[in-house]
Amino acid sequence: MKLAPYIDHTLLKPTATAGDIQKLCAEAREHSFYAVCINPVFIPLAKAELEGSGVKVATVCGFPLGAVSPDQKAVEARLSVEAGADEVDMVIHIGAALANDWDAVQADVRAVRRAIPDSVLKVIIETCYLNDEQKRGATEAAVLGGADFVKTSTGFGTGGATLDDVRLMAQVIAGRAQIKAAGGVRSAQDALDMIEAGATRLGTSGGVALVAGEQSGVALVAGEQSGEGY
Repeated sequence: MKLAPYIDHTLLKPTATAGDIQKLCAEAREHSFYAVCINPVFIPLAKAELEGSGVKVATVCGFPLGAVSPDQKAVEARLSVEAGADEVDMVIHIGAALANDWDAVQADVRAVRRAIPDSVLKVIIETCYLNDEQKRGATEAAVLGGADFVKTSTGFGTGGATLDDVRLMAQVIAGRAQIKAAGGVRSAQDALDMIEAGATRLGTSGGVALVAGEQSGVALVAGEQSGEGY
């Protein structure tokens, strides 16, 4: 199994510069990662850097707190797609999930889905803040709202993806959507375990290290952390 096609090579830290994004895109080209995942301000730069490479441009919406209105998220997502993003990773209203208000969570997701009907939508439920029943509820609400992927984490919360969470999400999704595991994927073995548990995409700032570990058979720890890496 090749890991590179599973990886969203990620740089979401607030101190990222244009030079950092150019380096990220060069690495994504070299290793044929599935996508880069960047903040919206860098979409035009990443699109230009990746032209002709086949690497997708993913961005974030309502990130990292999820605490803006559905309409605001919808506008942000639409503008990002108009700027060239192929995929959008949105954060749910976490407070609504903690209150078990699944209608509000679903409406939040649906507003973004309607704004970008032809783009891939990944919905971040931020598992580190939820108990298992809330994880189930948030996953179901995301799917009903139109998510293409349900994603574990922003990389800026108190924890990242776990195998138990990915398995739980896979059980709830039951083939209706896909799963992106983000945060805590530090080695090639971690990546393979997440894929075996049900993830079809991996969000990590350590994609180069993961591929190096895969090639050498050594579990390398990802280097500089930049969101989704821990």
